[in-house]
Amino acid sequence: MLARLQKTITLSLLAVACAWLLAFWRGAPVLAVVGCAIIVLGYSVFLALEFAALRVAGQNDPAPQASPGELVRAWAGETLAAARVFCWWQPFRSRAVPDQLAPGAALPGRRGVVFIHGFVCNRGLWTLWLRHLKARGHAFLAVNLEPVFGPIDGYVPIIEDAVQRVTQATGLPPLLVCHSMGGLAARAWLRASSGYARVHHVVTIGTPHHGTWLARFSRVANGRQMRIGCDWQRQLERDLPPQQRALFTCWYSNCDNIVFPASTATLPGAENRLLRGVAHVRLALHAGVMRDALSRIGAA
Repeated sequence: MLARLQKTITLSLLAVACAWLLAFWRGAPVLAVVGCAIIVLGYSVFLALEFAALRVAGQNDPAPQASPGELVRAWAGETLAAARVFCWWQPFRSRAVPDQLAPGAALPGRRGVVFIHGFVCNRGLWTLWLRHLKARGHAFLAVNLEPVFGPIDGYVPIIEDAVQRVTQATGLPPLLVCHSMGGLAARAWLRASSGYARVHHVVTIGTPHHGTWLARFSRVANGRQMRIGCDWQRQLERDLPPQQRALFTCWYSNCDNIVFPASTATLPGAENRLLRGVAHVRLALHAGVMRDALSRIGAA
């Protein structure tokens, strides 16, 4: 569903940009080029507004403050990363690397991975990770969380099925790698299924464990559940046993333009890892995050 939606949006924007370029090229080439650039890169303006908001909202946050230089570099990097993910991988290449679960596809004794994407994403987000795991001979499954704007608890059966299938393929509890809202979906699954003994470790990347400032503007079910201090967030926090918090590694950034203030992406009792100057989508593509996460799935 999401791939079709993002494909339609991408192709429509390109069509409008091309139409503008052709309409004004002969009489006003500068206007043609500028207008085309605004149509194609207009989303970058919205990203800039998000970075401005995180700067204001994070002034009293205990996490290290981002410098102006870090914010500018994070904005530039996120502009490129967002185009790569939302205009290519997710709409057109979400199935480019299929799940690797078939007998013989993965090497014996290798732990598997379940990938859980975040809000308004699909399995295409994990393309780099999936290529790497395929080359290393690990079993993996990347879910699509649908309905796209449904309640987070509704994703529990999808994750349950994925964990079962990867465990059956390897005989070992899998590693869970989660981006953004995907970390909350994983925690909802852990709560519903008492699944703490059924996973090897949980890596969350830019997950709003305590909500995010931006969610106050959301009107959809899963967006409302990511509001800071909402009832759903508080109950999820109460339901996480203290002895299970060491199961988590939480990556967060002082330049996360979606999950802020930055400390909302941390989890007390977990291994919280700060990555400075990296924005929300780029956190999921960061080579250091990938290396660290995948170092946890060596031979049994």
